[in-house]
Amino acid sequence: MAVVVVAGGTGFIGSYIVRRLTQDGHRVIVMSRDPGKARGQVPDGVEVRAGDVTDGATLGPALAGAEVVVCAVQFPNHPVENPRRGHTYIRVDGEGTVRLVGAARKAGVSRFVYISGAGTREGQTKPWFRAKLMAEKAIRESGIPYTIFRPSWVYGPEDRSLNKFATFARLLPFVPVIGSGRTRVQPLYVEDLADAVAASLRTGAALNRTYDIGGPQELTMDEIIRTMLRVMGRRRPLLHSPAWLMKAAAWPLQFLPTPPFSPGAVDFVLMEELVDNGQVLQDLGLTLTPLERGLSYLRPEPR
Repeated sequence: MAVVVVAGGTGFIGSYIVRRLTQDGHRVIVMSRDPGKARGQVPDGVEVRAGDVTDGATLGPALAGAEVVVCAVQFPNHPVENPRRGHTYIRVDGEGTVRLVGAARKAGVSRFVYISGAGTREGQTKPWFRAKLMAEKAIRESGIPYTIFRPSWVYGPEDRSLNKFATFARLLPFVPVIGSGRTRVQPLYVEDLADAVAASLRTGAALNRTYDIGGPQELTMDEIIRTMLRVMGRRRPLLHSPAWLMKAAAWPLQFLPTPPFSPGAVDFVLMEELVDNGQVLQDLGLTLTPLERGLSYLRPEPR
């Protein structure tokens, strides 16, 4: 078992990774910008250390004694960037990960695991891809043995994406959908991603590998939302809005102190990047969760 520092360990994805690695018997340390708040969010026995990927001076102490670093950092209110507060893909996902890799190398870390994103490849121009490419390049050139995961859309009880549609279904007589609803997605259950990270630390097959990973089904957004409604036991029509209209509506919102939406977030939501699970299933022996089973947390409580 290893000493593992999880950067972003109180976030949606990071918190599941922390719980899974703890179950495997690793000594897990959560690195957080706000350690006081984080201590109330982590499992018993998990140490919390102050560390911020945007502040290099904090990273050495945070990584002291670490054998493995797992980077699952996200900026607040992702995917809506807020440049005035420094909450951007380039500053956090890109430059922040580069800074963390440098600190990991100085600390003598023997393994670096990074949560990238589906579709990350040369030639991509969107800021989230440019940031992930920057991070992946630094990891591969660091000399630290690594595993990179490129997950598709990750969902689960605490996610802020799919669960927004569930909230709409509870509060509105319809469910709003951006675009045609035909965007294809492979929704990935968050516990499956956490299982993949844990499995990668148990096998040499994952060393210096980059894995695409998505859910077992290729579904349109309309199919995803209808599956959600079926699990919830609700009937709602889907109301589609053109992407250009949503971008126009979001444009002034991005200038608010805490923007709820932005044109860039519209592009992020409509991103279609399908993945091939063949290699990750072969190397790590995973069983992926179908959407309807993964959404069981939305089932109404029996009366």
